[in-house]
Amino acid sequence: MTKEDIKILICDDSILARKLLKDALMEIGCSNFVEAKNGEESISLFLSESPDLVLLDIVMPIFNGVEVTKKIIDNDPQANIVIVSSVGTKNFLEDALAAGAKDFIQKPFRSEMLDSIINKLCV
Repeated sequence: MTKEDIKILICDDSILARKLLKDALMEIGCSNFVEAKNGEESISLFLSESPDLVLLDIVMPIFNGVEVTKKIIDNDPQANIVIVSSVGTKNFLEDALAAGAKDFIQKPFRSEMLDSIINKLCV
């Protein structure tokens, strides 16, 4: 699978954060995105779109990133979930990794970080 083929679900309640993620992903050759602005939408889009990778914020409305991770893993234990979190979410981050997230990226991030994770999980 090439980076152009990878379908990525970007889950963040901040439109700016979603744009920054898309921009960084486009820098490394990814262009197939689906976007969710809350936890409920994240789960729904995961089920309907079957993305290859989920980039998931921890703090979101309706369901937080830990809850979303648990629900996605219940439906697909092999799902590639990467938490994209800020400094103040360490406890949530540990819970998400325990629930089945494969990795994490700390905000602010660089496109090289995304590239490394995508190469490890999807390419």
